[in-house]
Amino acid sequence: MLDILKAILFGIVEGITEWLPISSTGHMILLNEFVKMNVSEDFWNMFLVVIQLGAILAVVIMFWNKIFPFNLSKKAREEHRVNRKDIWSLWGKILVACVPAAIVGVLFDDWLDEHLYNAVVVAIMLILFGIGFIIIENRNKGKNAVINTLDEIDYKTALLIGVFQLIAAIFPGTSRSGATILGALMIGVSRTVAAEFTFFLAIPVMFGASLLKLVKYGLAFTGSELMILVVGMVVAFVVSLIVIKFLMGYIRKHDFKVFGWYRIVLGIVVLVYFALK
Repeated sequence: MLDILKAILFGIVEGITEWLPISSTGHMILLNEFVKMNVSEDFWNMFLVVIQLGAILAVVIMFWNKIFPFNLSKKAREEHRVNRKDIWSLWGKILVACVPAAIVGVLFDDWLDEHLYNAVVVAIMLILFGIGFIIIENRNKGKNAVINTLDEIDYKTALLIGVFQLIAAIFPGTSRSGATILGALMIGVSRTVAAEFTFFLAIPVMFGASLLKLVKYGLAFTGSELMILVVGMVVAFVVSLIVIKFLMGYIRKHDFKVFGWYRIVLGIVVLVYFALK
């Protein structure tokens, strides 16, 4: 029962931090320093990634009309307009953006887990990308975005955003959403479009990463392990629905600097804590 309550806490943290540019994996690793579940190390490494499926499902549901590539209305079927070419084009760009992180994830997943998934790396990346957000937002102040709709993102832009996602795939604490949003802002994408493209980019990335972890772990769950995983995913799903709605409303009127300052403060606190530990 205690581990179920901990799974709820991890689900809340995942649902909040997956979409805000403050690093979900980083927060999960840090939380695990203080609230450890009574599970094996292999299960924990799998749980850390697969719990994100709940958060991804929230994106699928909230943005269904923007990502489902078929128009199944009666009129569309009669006029042979079932395929939505703009959505297919969007998915092509999303897949292009996924290539860099996918290659690194498949080839170096175990090495990255062993060498970089620790609190010090998390803290350093929290600080560095926090500074990056402040610098980029100050630089962009008063400037109009070059790309203001998803349709205006071309394949070159998508690949460049994917390179920033690669940084997040390598260094925990960077934040996948934080890295891709920061990269998009640097090349002139508006905040709203940057956030939406980041959300959509998470779908194949996190499904792929979760599948990789599940294959490595196997399906030999105990009853308690399965319950912990399901509870964490459900809670992450519900919290994500709330957080995504909040973030999309927030960035229409505000910039990302507050998240930059949060990252810097948290990173410093973590470094001090582990230095004194």
